[in-house]
Amino acid sequence: MTPKTLFRVALFSLFLASISSAAEKRPNILFFFTDDQAYDTLGVYGNPDVKTPNIDRLGQNGVVFERHYNTTAICMASRANVMTGLYEYKTGCNFTHGPTGEEQWASSYPILLKQAGYRTGFGGKFGFHVSADGSVPGKDTEGDRAKRDFDFWVGGPGQTNFKTKANPSLAKYAKDYPHSSRAYGAATIDFMRESVKTGKPFCMSVFYKAPHRPIQPDPKFDDVYRDTTFRKLPNYGREAGEHFSKHSQLGRQYPRFVDWGYSEEESYQKALRKYHQLIYGVDYSIGMILDELERLGIADNTVVIFSSDNGYFNGSHGLGSKVLPYEEGARVPLIVYDPRHPQSGEMRRYGKLSANVDITATILDLAGVETPKHYDGRSLLPAIRDTENRVRKTLPVLQIWGPEETRCMTIVSEDYKYIYWYYKDESQGLKPTEELYHMAKDPYELQNVANHPEHSVALKNMRQRYDKQLAHMKSQGVSNNGYAEYRLLFDRTASWSKKKKALADRAPAAESLK
Repeated sequence: MTPKTLFRVALFSLFLASISSAAEKRPNILFFFTDDQAYDTLGVYGNPDVKTPNIDRLGQNGVVFERHYNTTAICMASRANVMTGLYEYKTGCNFTHGPTGEEQWASSYPILLKQAGYRTGFGGKFGFHVSADGSVPGKDTEGDRAKRDFDFWVGGPGQTNFKTKANPSLAKYAKDYPHSSRAYGAATIDFMRESVKTGKPFCMSVFYKAPHRPIQPDPKFDDVYRDTTFRKLPNYGREAGEHFSKHSQLGRQYPRFVDWGYSEEESYQKALRKYHQLIYGVDYSIGMILDELERLGIADNTVVIFSSDNGYFNGSHGLGSKVLPYEEGARVPLIVYDPRHPQSGEMRRYGKLSANVDITATILDLAGVETPKHYDGRSLLPAIRDTENRVRKTLPVLQIWGPEETRCMTIVSEDYKYIYWYYKDESQGLKPTEELYHMAKDPYELQNVANHPEHSVALKNMRQRYDKQLAHMKSQGVSNNGYAEYRLLFDRTASWSKKKKALADRAPAAESLK
């Protein structure tokens, strides 16, 4: 071995030794989760127009995951994913479908950490229901069942509110912190101070409302982007989406490109300034918390995770909002900073795949808690220890919400993305359609190569991977809340006549929980 290699081996051995002896001093964990934050909205992800110094600091000292996806790109399902480590078809949870069940919640990371001796806290938008059998929970609000399992709670149901005083659990912070993003920072500081006094390791999950609509940023930061002109990604505009299947145009994402002002330059810049001002407020809040870690003397034993529940199109491909499986809708930032790592203090980038369900397994692994065998998530600690380690070869992106015409299943590999739109309606010009993107060479998804002969081998391979994921759904997915029928609907080989009959015979959908 070279001297340099020997040095790295020695450092890694020390790191393993510190982990193995961590039973007495397990790390604290801070998990920050934003709402609707696109992957290109941070300085460490290459955006030259934004100001995100505190989140960037985490990336500059930790690991930046460059291809991180939500396996369902909408808030309710994504939040259930990230709490339980399970894909949507195993949580049974999404808008218009229903809650997740007690069985899934029982193996969520907050429950398992508390059982392992951690002090647990939650702040922000909880976003989904838990019920005994996964059925509609009646008058219970989101988080009602779950909040009793936390030691500290400043969470709320529904979309919550940017006005601190309008959130009952947070209202006591309203005088000093009238905007909720900063109030969640102050509440987290209180939780950390209380936890230090107990001597227990802690895990605080902060699920910010920002930068979700309505666009109501903190007035304290009105000057931050006043004169900023934001760039557009190479796939901005309607022309960059003309090659998409028509299915993609039938949801709310298509009209919102116009309705939300992305199609006109002046309105676009105004929308982006407000959107990024909301993110700046989150960054400020995280800065408050990071500074307190130093004051409390626990920064060197606190792991910080930052991500978002889904992406945001912001005009890419002529779309607004999220949900669809294209990059801007499903891909988000993920940063993990572990100060105990021997390379802590230098930014490392992980260019391989990771999924939102992997965050769950990672949190448990950090705490020394065994990952349940039924989890779909995989610990990212191997990637954090060595960015050359591959954690997963593929991941699914599920779209089982919204107009039926827009529902689809997607498989992402390191080199390709395959989308299968199952719905057929000749009156709308719809037929079952495949899209294939060579992500290694076309990261902005500007060319569908599904019918290109030179990609025929890749198409065959991605179909096989898709079929394997569907087999997993068939064998392990829940049968309630309207998920059973998608075992047939997403089957590439099943006839449309069978699918049409399944749609006609389906049980009434659960009451919308939006």
